[in-house]
Amino acid sequence: ENVHIGRDHNHLDARFPVQTVIRFNTLEYPDYRGYAGRIAGGIFKTGDDVIVLPSGKSSKIKNIQLDGKDILTAFAPMSVSVTLEDDLDVGRGSMIANPNNSPQLLLEVDALFCWLNEKPLNTSTKYLVQHTTNISKCTVKEIIYKLDISTLQRNSDDKSIQLNDIFRAKIKTSRPIMADTYRKNRITGSMILIDPVTCETLAAGMIVQANKVL
Repeated sequence: ENVHIGRDHNHLDARFPVQTVIRFNTLEYPDYRGYAGRIAGGIFKTGDDVIVLPSGKSSKIKNIQLDGKDILTAFAPMSVSVTLEDDLDVGRGSMIANPNNSPQLLLEVDALFCWLNEKPLNTSTKYLVQHTTNISKCTVKEIIYKLDISTLQRNSDDKSIQLNDIFRAKIKTSRPIMADTYRKNRITGSMILIDPVTCETLAAGMIVQANKVL
């Protein structure tokens, strides 16, 4: 009960996954286009240079709003709306970040998973992976090892993954995800696997290593 949890949020690496785009036209805000979401890391200030991923386009923060009021600074884990000075192609699944310290664009990752479903993992099946606000198709390319939770020994021979198994695997995604390792940021470093037919959550994972960077 006395454990300090303030450091759970990374305030060094600016990460803003876009959840939705807010559009309206009023006298006060003509042709308003705000990008809303929850800040996953770092600090954002009005006037900051930013980069939008995965396009790689650059802009500046024009305005930040919280509960309909303008603010100058926002940080994790605040939920805010951000407008940019340039009209860029930004939508759900995009990420706004610091151009000098941006996340990696990954097509393959090593992740440590816990399997949460009664149906066993099938490496020939295509799944969905949700990373922040981005959902894409994926395949489990390779099971590296399964962890024996009693002895903490790694078993690289047993490839069968059942309910509650903890394992490390290589995941290949159909489109790039903007990610960090879990050690660096627990929000941009985590993901879940989803059954594309039933929409059930199959596994929860932590990104350990980037395999293929764009």
